[in-house]
Amino acid sequence: MTEEIKQKIADYLSSHQWLNLGTADRKGRPMVHTMAFASDGATVYFVTDKNTHKVADMMDNPKVAYTVDEDNVQVSRITGVQMQGKASLVTDREETSRAFRMMAEKYPFMADMPSNPDNVFFKVQPEEAYYLDYSRGFNHRDFVTY
Repeated sequence: MTEEIKQKIADYLSSHQWLNLGTADRKGRPMVHTMAFASDGATVYFVTDKNTHKVADMMDNPKVAYTVDEDNVQVSRITGVQMQGKASLVTDREETSRAFRMMAEKYPFMADMPSNPDNVFFKVQPEEAYYLDYSRGFNHRDFVTY
């Protein structure tokens, strides 16, 4: 059952465009950021300007959470992913290139964007997740750890 849920999560992530990333600053104040992302299984990648609050937050506290879900859906049909994980700056050149290729494949406009030396890639490696499927009952969530 666990592997089945992990596959559902991976499939769900690969078929959705946006995630809502939660970070916390040094004082513990939370912030949520809407992000374009690409996924490799349950690991997600995103690119952002290195001078943003979210980068400072993740460098200070790599524990993050995110959701990916549907807009305008009937309550009885809600599906989604709630994830907790650890964010890290991608520094390996091959991994950065692979993350860029995944992003450009998912968002073709990115391939034509000018290079920005202030952009950096982050990844979030999963730790714990819920897969929501309200068609199986109101508030139904399957829990998995990674």
